[in-house]
Amino acid sequence: MQIKFVSNVKADVTADIVYMMCPMHLLKLDEMMKKIDKGQILEILTDYDGALEDIPQWCEKTGNQFIGLDEDEDYYKFYVKKLT
Repeated sequence: MQIKFVSNVKADVTADIVYMMCPMHLLKLDEMMKKIDKGQILEILTDYDGALEDIPQWCEKTGNQFIGLDEDEDYYKFYVKKLT
């Protein structure tokens, strides 16, 4: 999957998991997606490089939309739209 870089995405909810070990990025993603409404956008902040593959794959498997990511100096910002 091609990683799409985005900027100025307006997220409805943010989950900050910077400095948390694997597999927290997927556990937190799954937990937060259950709490938001269909159509809302979740922003995940993480410094874990493995998330570059894991989060887009998770979106494909679950039927949610991977909008893209933005890079900060110290972490990534992933944007996922709840579709299911």
